[in-house]
Amino acid sequence: MLTRIKNILFLLLLLPFILCSEPVSEHLIYGIPSASDIVLNKRGFSLGYSQKYKQAIWVSYILEANNLLRQQVPRRNKFRADPSVKNPVKPSDYSRTGFDRGHLAPAADMTYSVITEKESFYMTNMSPQIPGCNRGIWKRVEAQVRAWAIREERICVITGPIFSANYKKMGKADIAVPIAFYKVILDLTPPKKMIAFIIPNQPSKRRIQSFIVPVDTVESITGYTFFSELLYHSDYNLKRRSNYSDWK
Repeated sequence: MLTRIKNILFLLLLLPFILCSEPVSEHLIYGIPSASDIVLNKRGFSLGYSQKYKQAIWVSYILEANNLLRQQVPRRNKFRADPSVKNPVKPSDYSRTGFDRGHLAPAADMTYSVITEKESFYMTNMSPQIPGCNRGIWKRVEAQVRAWAIREERICVITGPIFSANYKKMGKADIAVPIAFYKVILDLTPPKKMIAFIIPNQPSKRRIQSFIVPVDTVESITGYTFFSELLYHSDYNLKRRSNYSDWK
């Protein structure tokens, strides 16, 4: 009887924490890629923000055909500081630096609602990109991912910057400049498959196929673990294979 009373009291003590715990975002149901200073759950995506680099080190979201095919809201290009972080980066911190405010979660993936479009322009979703990269090869990869999402109906996309050991900083805010960017994709409709890209932060006219790598290659470079919730599932082995022909 005494043991039962103790168990009840223990559960009562835990109840406030259980009730107050924040549910896992749908964009993180396959796992959090890496520890970060803060995880921000937006309507259209989740991200892990780094105060050291002054940007997200990963952005994760579920991209669905239904959202891409519905009527899209106008893109307003209204960049803004994110009130969710301390000492936030401001849009002006990129001014006259020679770098674009490069979206990690693309605005074109988020124009299915006013809220998602607005949140995609928070500076926590921006990373310094060479204009020729942002408006060229990176834009082409983003367009291909949207095409895959429409055909496959539902995919998980994780994107982020890659830094060198002696990375450079830009502007008065000392924002870290990536040497490259990764994009990891999991097809959620059978037959499931994975694919990844590593895109140098520089202009390129090469075909996007030449930047394809296995997901576990991105893990080796970044030290992150993608789709950890699949660890004990056969789909986890898909990390070793990235074949463009599988997605045609």
